[in-house]
Amino acid sequence: MLARHQDPIAAIATAAGRGAVGIVRVSGKQLEPLAQAVCGRQLQPRQASYGAFLDSAGQAIDFGLAIYFPAPHSFTGEDVLELQAHGGPVVLQLLLSSVIEVGAQIVDSGKQPTLAGLRVAQPGEFSERAFLNGKIDLAQAEAIADLIDASTEAAARSASRSLSGAFSGEINTLRDRLIQLRMLVEATLDFPEEEIDFLRKADALGQLTGLQETVKTVLQSARQGALLREGIRVVIAGQPNAGKSSLLNALAGAELAIVTPVAGTTRDKVQQTIQIEGVPVHVIDTAGLRESNDEVEKVGITHAWDAIKTADVVLFLHDLTRSDNAAYRADDAAIAGLLAEELPGRTPVIDIWNKVDAVNKPGHQPGLNLSAKTGLGLDALRCELLALAGWQSAPEGVYISRQRHLQALQRVQDHLMHAHTHLLDHAGSLDLLAEELRLAQNALSEITGEFTSDDLLGTIFSNFCIGK
Repeated sequence: MLARHQDPIAAIATAAGRGAVGIVRVSGKQLEPLAQAVCGRQLQPRQASYGAFLDSAGQAIDFGLAIYFPAPHSFTGEDVLELQAHGGPVVLQLLLSSVIEVGAQIVDSGKQPTLAGLRVAQPGEFSERAFLNGKIDLAQAEAIADLIDASTEAAARSASRSLSGAFSGEINTLRDRLIQLRMLVEATLDFPEEEIDFLRKADALGQLTGLQETVKTVLQSARQGALLREGIRVVIAGQPNAGKSSLLNALAGAELAIVTPVAGTTRDKVQQTIQIEGVPVHVIDTAGLRESNDEVEKVGITHAWDAIKTADVVLFLHDLTRSDNAAYRADDAAIAGLLAEELPGRTPVIDIWNKVDAVNKPGHQPGLNLSAKTGLGLDALRCELLALAGWQSAPEGVYISRQRHLQALQRVQDHLMHAHTHLLDHAGSLDLLAEELRLAQNALSEITGEFTSDDLLGTIFSNFCIGK
């Protein structure tokens, strides 16, 4: 792994397709000869310079801005060269190929051996080098990808906070407090006859309790951040013509799904991501659940059940205008039974009674009454979805977080709980207390990357876009 990160790398750093401007980025050691050969001029550090970009034969490919960032004052911590050209895919690919060819020429001439092996970067390799060179920690590196992928304004702002180091700062403060407590406990191991009095006088229990309270607060905030990043998956299910497509359209505020009086109009899943208080909600409309001899409809119903099994919340839609029909009620009961079998307590199911605008007395069925047609009851449904997801009104300090962060913080919480038990048990072993604190620190360090594996790094950075 270390050898791979010694190679100079280059990549197109802007999105695929045509655009006004495109960027080719290079990172490595001692890039001055490459910059001068490609640009045909000496570049001043961190100053934009306009001119031609040359190929290996000295012919101009394009004209644009070049910026040279000498190490260590760059994103990756290495020398970085950025070439801002016109954003045509062919132009950028020519420029990238020429950069690599020019680098090979310089190496062959013996002028700059550090350019040997100049190659196209792997996904996320620029950010990975920034992490490995200490420019950012792992949580900040992940925040870069989360900022790019943010689907709501709240998610983007939270990712920006994480990128600025807000989340890492909380983790580092926790780690420092934990280290202080570990030092205290480790010191007592040399004086076993005085360990209890020593720890009591230093208020070790108070320090540990304070740590536990802080971890609880950080974990709650991280759960909010994970919701902003990942959102919730909501599946609308029910019999044909219950108004599932109308409900999707009403929640989305657009005519996304075809709505007709013909049963079985929806043959397959229709998905749309909306936002409620900044939380992404992935709403999926499915084919009506019923017995069918139509082969296409049967496939759609199978897909509907597949979606239901992966849902975070299922909206079981009922038609109030048919609630007095015995056959309809029997079919609804059969669907309810299948939902109970497929989702045995794992996924919340909200009963939605639709078409309240078309009946005189809605009744007192458990669930929510609404009208997808008029919008009555939609606000109550939105509030219910957020409550089931565990969302609280977003404080300004929420930062984006991932499932691995939540899992690490949960392990910290568990280790501190065991440590608390050992500290209260005067007859217990101080070695066990020290070990639980060590494991808690390791779990914290996984978040920022101080304590992690190469396999985890490979998984994280492989999901980045190329050039970032």
